[in-house]
Amino acid sequence: MFDHKSRTVNDLKNTDGKFKHFYNRELTRRRLLSAGVAVSVAGMLPSAGAAKQRKTRPNIVYIIADDLGVYDLGCYGQTKIETPHIDRLAVEGTRFAAAYGGAPICSPSRCALMTGRHMGHASVRDNFALAGGVLGFKGTEHIRRANIANGEPTVASLVQQVGYATGLVGKWHLDGYSPEAVPTNHGFEEFHGWLTQTETTQGYFPTQWYKNTLLQDISGNRDGQKRVYETDICTRQACEFISDHQHEPFFLVVAYNAPHSPYMASSLRQYASKDWGLSEKTYAAMISDLDDGIGAIMQTLKKLEIDEKTIVFFSSDHGPRSEPTSEQTEVVSFFNSKGPLRGFKRDLYEGGIRVPLIVRWPEKIKSGYVDERPVYHADFLPTAVSLAEGHVPSFIDGADIFSTVSLGGLKEDRWLYWETYEPSFWQAIRWKQWKAVRPVGKDRVELYDLSSDKGEVRDVSIEYSHISSYLKKLMQHAHVSNREYPIPI
Repeated sequence: MFDHKSRTVNDLKNTDGKFKHFYNRELTRRRLLSAGVAVSVAGMLPSAGAAKQRKTRPNIVYIIADDLGVYDLGCYGQTKIETPHIDRLAVEGTRFAAAYGGAPICSPSRCALMTGRHMGHASVRDNFALAGGVLGFKGTEHIRRANIANGEPTVASLVQQVGYATGLVGKWHLDGYSPEAVPTNHGFEEFHGWLTQTETTQGYFPTQWYKNTLLQDISGNRDGQKRVYETDICTRQACEFISDHQHEPFFLVVAYNAPHSPYMASSLRQYASKDWGLSEKTYAAMISDLDDGIGAIMQTLKKLEIDEKTIVFFSSDHGPRSEPTSEQTEVVSFFNSKGPLRGFKRDLYEGGIRVPLIVRWPEKIKSGYVDERPVYHADFLPTAVSLAEGHVPSFIDGADIFSTVSLGGLKEDRWLYWETYEPSFWQAIRWKQWKAVRPVGKDRVELYDLSSDKGEVRDVSIEYSHISSYLKKLMQHAHVSNREYPIPI
């Protein structure tokens, strides 16, 4: 698929000065251990007894879609788009009915997933930075982006410390314009994918693709050709990683770009003859391509006879609709992608932050079960690190949802917190069945009882003023300003 013309990123020069040089370094597991990742290595390495038990620890695969609506999947009620492989995951595992992304947009949601910290503490809280960060270009626009902090622990770095092989395929989106904030500097021994700061690696038919910090040309997409599809690249390389590491415990993130705009598919598949608009056909085909990729990953696990010792997570980063254009609104309305929920991507109402979440691990978690308790992206780090028998840092905001699946172990009174900066700063928090939203420019909060009002139609903040006041105080406690997001409360 690729030309055998690999170059270090240091060999590449951007004539517009948009691209800063990367350090050409491949951190080995030993160098990471010696460098540390802002937490003590002592006590994190497996003891002799733990090493003997290593075969009992599961492989961990996290598959994440981009801009996929909860209701785009058959197992959540979709009737027009066919997703048989994802639906099978739900039949064989547990489906969460109240799962949330870490934020209503890409970069911060993935930051919560990778670091276990909510948006009041995260190093990346928006796709852009208000201050600090690193200046760069998006097209011709000069913008500032935040990036994952140097030395910040991630799921990958923490499970790597206890002997897991680690890989990321596809979208990282935590590098901003920093030459150091790349996956291989944050615990991923293998990275096959694209970076925010390298435009040639982006899109559904990229002309280049990273292998660690090396750029490889994709000859099939040169000169305007569209022969190698991003979804297929991710699937193939995910299956290769699994095959390469089948005899050792591994952690793999498969971060597909689909179905993020622009709507582009390799073919219209079974939808070509439908009496739909072209955008609707394309969107459905993109999701079915994604579904086929997941089917191939599961088939690889089964063929290698390791699917029963592999826990597979499937989710999305936030709600549907990449931009508020008439075309995209039409598409998600046609497929009812957000169901009864209020809002879209970029909103802190349910439609912006609710995501699908399915967890499958044969004979270890319930099959065909629907879990109603709220969980979110910040929960993944403590869940995965606990499964790997590693050390979960004390400053993590999430909780171990594996205990939720098997034992019902989440505290009933815990709260989930979000903030975002589009179009300006606003906040949301969930506690039990209550959801509080503090919209842009308002001091008072809106309050919704999600047990009877999933669509957030009726504001009951006056009726339950004691709860509104309590949740507003929690919001004030949760937000901590930092260099990139210097907003005091």
